[in-house]
Amino acid sequence: MMDIKIQLIIGVIVVLALAVIVNMIRKKRLELRYALAWLLVGISILILDCFPYLIDWMAEQFGIADPVNMLFFLGFCFSLMIIFVLTVAVSRMSIRIKQMAQEIALHEKG
Repeated sequence: MMDIKIQLIIGVIVVLALAVIVNMIRKKRLELRYALAWLLVGISILILDCFPYLIDWMAEQFGIADPVNMLFFLGFCFSLMIIFVLTVAVSRMSIRIKQMAQEIALHEKG
């Protein structure tokens, strides 16, 4: 079981991080679609911080012997999700930049 001091520290840090993310969204320095994954992770960490036995239960359900390994697995899955979302965004931007460059070239030629 986790020490209550550590739980409080983690909780405060996560709440502050979520506040920063929400503030960045509000000031339009971060798009909501990119921040949703971070908000989801922050809320998940808060839930696991408040109910630490959930990670034990999840590890048992997945057949993972050690709850710490379950945390690493979840972190790995989150990293893959972020990489995929950013790859899609870069691909869209690349296609859009190519289209814009072609349109500019046509306007300059004509």
